[in-house]
Amino acid sequence: MNETNQSRRILLAEDEEAMRTYLERALENAGYEVDSVDRGTLAIPLLEDSHYDLLLSDIVMPEMDGIELAQKCNAISPATKVMFITGFAAVSLRASADQPRAKVLSKPFHLRDLVMEVDRVFDDRKEASL
Repeated sequence: MNETNQSRRILLAEDEEAMRTYLERALENAGYEVDSVDRGTLAIPLLEDSHYDLLLSDIVMPEMDGIELAQKCNAISPATKVMFITGFAAVSLRASADQPRAKVLSKPFHLRDLVMEVDRVFDDRKEASL
């Protein structure tokens, strides 16, 4: 477990149960504290009630897509970083246009790659604050 990740909190929004379980487990094994939900509408109250360092969201979800969730996250918690995961290239392009500071990771990806990208998001934040 990476000691520097221990205090980092991630909110994971992913509608596919198997993917959500795999992602949550990989991030927890890397030392992150993870809360997960299966839709964007369930993420909003968590963002309002708790601090998260990163919102990791699928883009295509029922009720509220990841881009709308990221916009609400930016309004509720501007310091929370945003990272998208998606299996759709066209959606990835839209996400990049709508959320230019957000990282987009395209499926399929190896769990190790996900953890590396999340680590990189936090490393970039650390460097920016120096």
